[in-house]
Amino acid sequence: MLTKKTIGFLGAGNLAEALIKGLIGSGSVKAGQIIASDRISDRLIHLAEAYEIKVFSKNFETVRNADIIFLTVKPNDVADVLKEAAADFTQGKLLISVAAGVTTSKILETLKEAGLAHFVPVVRAMPNTPAIVAQGATGICAGIGTGERQMELAKALFEPIGKVEIVDDESLMDAVTGLSGSGPAYVFLFIEALIDGGVKAGLPRDTAKRLAMQTVAGAAALAMQSPKDLEELRRMVSSPGGTTIEGLKKLDEGGFRETVVSAVEAATRRARELSGR
Repeated sequence: MLTKKTIGFLGAGNLAEALIKGLIGSGSVKAGQIIASDRISDRLIHLAEAYEIKVFSKNFETVRNADIIFLTVKPNDVADVLKEAAADFTQGKLLISVAAGVTTSKILETLKEAGLAHFVPVVRAMPNTPAIVAQGATGICAGIGTGERQMELAKALFEPIGKVEIVDDESLMDAVTGLSGSGPAYVFLFIEALIDGGVKAGLPRDTAKRLAMQTVAGAAALAMQSPKDLEELRRMVSSPGGTTIEGLKKLDEGGFRETVVSAVEAATRRARELSGR
């Protein structure tokens, strides 16, 4: 499905690099199929040297030469980038936007205002950085008029670099952003806290780091593979009067669960603000 497609990236930042590295590393796409553009020449030089992809200094060159175009710029830059390249969105191309908070209707409106007369199918996606190691979590949603074939293409791009969830209601993509898009940062902070706790309890930092990372990775793997629900898995390691109960009490006292919920809600609200809603 992807072997004859050229895949372009409008924007060469960290998320674009994560996707490029994940796609090439998965073997689903070859480096020669990927092109990218960015206004920062250092980023283009880095990507060209690190992944042996072709790069352009102008966004319209990427759009002109690609079959599938990833929009991987900051939300505030979306309008300018689309206006620059609108004329080169010829029929048959697919646009996949990973710009947080930017709706597919806004993208189509911007292209129309820039003079594009025909329809361009748009898929809105929210991947996350674990795509670098093929462990990403991505939500995808079809824009108005985007068909099953385009969604299959989008899904085929993200499946080699992790799990894909199809979201039917685009308004829920902001929640995907707040949960899984921003989620790795929450988990990294939790791992840092586990390490600090281990060091405070007397462990060497390197030992605490290895134990903390494997603990989080192992717990996630167990949760995904076990038929038991999360509450039951938590009770399995929470013997009455034991060590885990004491630790959980402290997390409850600090409002751990409520704080995480609030973090997801805050990130979701920010995504909505970026979309102007």
